[in-house]
Amino acid sequence: MLFLKGLDKTIGHSIVHPTWRRTRPDDPEDTHCGWNFNNPGDAPVANSKGFGANECDDALIPDTINNCKCIRDLYELTNDTTGKYTTPVLWDKKEKTIVNNESTEILRMFNDCFNDFAEHPEVNLYPEEFQKAAEEVNAFVYPTVNNGVYRCGFAQSQEAYEEALEQLFSSLDKLDKILGEKRYTTGPAFTWLDLRLYHTLVRFDPVYHTYFKTNLKRIEDYPNLLGFMRDVYQKDGVKRSTNIRHIKMHYFTSHPTLNPYGIIPGSNGPDLTIPSGRDSM
Repeated sequence: MLFLKGLDKTIGHSIVHPTWRRTRPDDPEDTHCGWNFNNPGDAPVANSKGFGANECDDALIPDTINNCKCIRDLYELTNDTTGKYTTPVLWDKKEKTIVNNESTEILRMFNDCFNDFAEHPEVNLYPEEFQKAAEEVNAFVYPTVNNGVYRCGFAQSQEAYEEALEQLFSSLDKLDKILGEKRYTTGPAFTWLDLRLYHTLVRFDPVYHTYFKTNLKRIEDYPNLLGFMRDVYQKDGVKRSTNIRHIKMHYFTSHPTLNPYGIIPGSNGPDLTIPSGRDSM
């Protein structure tokens, strides 16, 4: 959204290293693992179990405002020590505090709160005429697709996994049918719902299919979902902010209970640069 609206020259941003690791490595009693800042060219980092050598590449952007070493430091600057040190974080440089840390709320803020500073104020992912339709689609997309992949991946019983898997692929079948008739999930307009769905789909084949055992089909096996994913990716602001290498590195090196040695599989999923063929829909 930052790039779609052209806000990147007004609102600065940092990019954490994809690999979760200890945030207080010098304290043997503090085992919290989470997001850390690194500089490009720093020594490769291992996962929390000491395995792997994950590069600090040129995509990383450290915290140059507070010089924090990890996201946890930002929370603790605001006296928040609850332990859920999540991203994204919208930080107020003047007040030195967290404005918001909920992704959909930040998305809404970027949509219209900073239009006076945006290069593309005309971009609107919340068009009024499509809000009811978006909420109706979201009612099944969020619990069964966006969150459904996590319900599969972190299920602690066969029954819970199979229930989540059935709901996930039932919804993907339904979405593929919808997207066979419409360019986007609610019609001709690209909305917040499409962007959030894209975030799940772009991770599906290279990560979730293997890692979360969502392996009944790939997105590549759904012609309309695949075309939709390519269509969204090829928007300049989306392409600029999609880093498949970081996506894979994060998932496969940050959960030692699922992948203790931090081995990163080779596939990056389908080629997203092939024309989607959906421009005329």
